[in-house]
Amino acid sequence: MTRTNLAPYALDESMTLGREHPEKEHLYRSCYQRDRDRIVHSTAFRRLEYKTQVFVNHEGDYYRTRLTHTLEVTQIARSIARVLALNEDLTEAIALAHDLGHTPFGHAGEDALKELMKKHGGFDHNVHGLRVVDLLEERHPEFKGLNLSWEVREGIVKHSTSYDNPPKVESLKPKLAPPLEAQVVDIADEIAYDNHDLDDGLTSRFLKEDDLKKVELWKGIAEGINKKYPGINSHIRKYQVIRHLINLQVVDLIEESQKNLKKSGISSVDDVRKHKARLIIFSNGIREKRKPLREFLKNNLYKHYKVVRMSNKAQMFIKELFNVYLDRPDQLPPAFYGRIKKDGPHRVVCDYIAGMTDRYAQDEYKKLFQPYERV
Repeated sequence: MTRTNLAPYALDESMTLGREHPEKEHLYRSCYQRDRDRIVHSTAFRRLEYKTQVFVNHEGDYYRTRLTHTLEVTQIARSIARVLALNEDLTEAIALAHDLGHTPFGHAGEDALKELMKKHGGFDHNVHGLRVVDLLEERHPEFKGLNLSWEVREGIVKHSTSYDNPPKVESLKPKLAPPLEAQVVDIADEIAYDNHDLDDGLTSRFLKEDDLKKVELWKGIAEGINKKYPGINSHIRKYQVIRHLINLQVVDLIEESQKNLKKSGISSVDDVRKHKARLIIFSNGIREKRKPLREFLKNNLYKHYKVVRMSNKAQMFIKELFNVYLDRPDQLPPAFYGRIKKDGPHRVVCDYIAGMTDRYAQDEYKKLFQPYERV
């Protein structure tokens, strides 16, 4: 299936390096559309509903989860891909899969597993996401995993942002730059993450709008909203400022990337693959304006004492669960216990815990450590 509406540097379905287990392609759906559908129907994707980012699930049903974040990233990424005439189906599939390897309790959970697995092969959520789609999902009688296309698997493991620095996976050609579709997802992830953490932070009252007036990017947009709508209530103003912030960054990214592609002389996927620097970029002006905003989030939300308390508690849950399963692996479900001989107890326990939702991890903790809780 060859597309005629794509830019010459977009990754057409006809260029795919295929699947690990060859399959006959569908008559009406491209390989990347099938990948998207397999991801959406996977167990790991559904579990994102109860895996959180900053706020743990029981703190309120308004706050973002990994699932709502993933949908927001996908929406932003598709919008960018469409304007740049990239492959929207590939972009969407990578976006939907980019967080499948995340642990319960956000980055706190990942930090705990990194420490616990330091001498046993390590842990990285991108590499674990690849393990999820290649091995841990069981949907087909002929093979383990989802058997996704090479390019979607590459997009999962090469996902790179200021929060992600994935290790190299040799089978996915780490020396090759990721396609533009994957680069779009990386930036869409940052745009969604930053702006929606602002929303959740203000709603939780961990952040105060008066403090944000010191941040130039926020201040300029807020003043414009107040001027246009004098007397607007703070609830609606918050949404309007964040809406304009996202739009400002997306428009800047599209326009700067178009200039960068032209200036770099990119005319094919091979050119993209060989180019050392990222091609999907913000302008210098927006890049500099984003820094104080991100620094504000780091100092006022991610380091808020209540977030730190929850993170420490989450790491305690993870570490104690890990050690009790490691001490008595026969407490694991049979499907995991049966893999210990092949994969070793540390990796199997890690796989089991990484797949948990926040709620499931908390329930397991109660069952294993509280004497009157049913097991």
